[in-house]
Amino acid sequence: MKKRRWLESALKFRGSVIPAVLPRVIALGIFAEGVFLAEKTLRQDLSPEILGSVGFVLNLVLSLLLVFRTNTAYERFWEGRKAWGTLVNTTRNTARTLWIAVQEKTPQDKLDKIANLKLLVAFAICVKLHLRHLPINQELEPFTSPEQFHKLQQMHHPALQVAFWLGDYAQKQHDRGCLNVYLLNLIHEQVSILVDVLGICERIQKTPIPVAYSIHLKQILLVYSVFLPFQLVDAFGWMTGLATTMVTFVLLGIEEIAEEIEDPFGTDPNDLPLDQICQNIDRNLQDLIALAPSSRRELPNEPIGVE
Repeated sequence: MKKRRWLESALKFRGSVIPAVLPRVIALGIFAEGVFLAEKTLRQDLSPEILGSVGFVLNLVLSLLLVFRTNTAYERFWEGRKAWGTLVNTTRNTARTLWIAVQEKTPQDKLDKIANLKLLVAFAICVKLHLRHLPINQELEPFTSPEQFHKLQQMHHPALQVAFWLGDYAQKQHDRGCLNVYLLNLIHEQVSILVDVLGICERIQKTPIPVAYSIHLKQILLVYSVFLPFQLVDAFGWMTGLATTMVTFVLLGIEEIAEEIEDPFGTDPNDLPLDQICQNIDRNLQDLIALAPSSRRELPNEPIGVE
């Protein structure tokens, strides 16, 4: 089974960089085959010894640049994943605190509590839409009231508005005597962590790899790919095009992977599964809400003294 899965993964087209790099790879392969035909037709050596030295230098420089480019892109991808992991964990903790700690004095209190738990899902969805530069859409309707949904459509930064509603709800429950000051401060800290996660994701997205570095890497890749057939033609002959295709596929593929994962919040196959993460948050909160009242223990409204 493991071998079959490995083979299926190796032959997988969707999610790979093949669609992005294939046109360039084919073009370079055709160019390389043209170099072989030109050498055969002209009967002249088109690969002087100096190209070996140039190729060695380009190999060294290109390797260092590709390693740095890939590592930098993956660091951004991993930092984005850690930020969303923090968002998930903080959402769970905030939901648990609200569900257990806020006392219910009237039947409406429970409905208000559920509505604010749903706002935690709405926050995650707002962050996702914000990072994807998408407007507020129908995805938010199940987690907000009609008035809230209309308000979010008018806001420049809907996620901050949702965070304000969460903090405001906790403050009102404290004023009503349904939440002690220690748990109020805890909830405010958790909401602050959610806003911090939003800031981390914005920093990743709004601080791309410097354009000059990206351009320079592409220029070196192009120069190396153009000189490569002249280095291979004597050794590979009529297979120069195939050899060039294989080498350029590896190099261009690595560069393309770095391009795809440096902004991990989009909808490409290699981006973070933000839709799935938001759905998991929703399911977690539904499980929490489904708990029977008898299975919940109300925390004391007054802080416990420490001797």
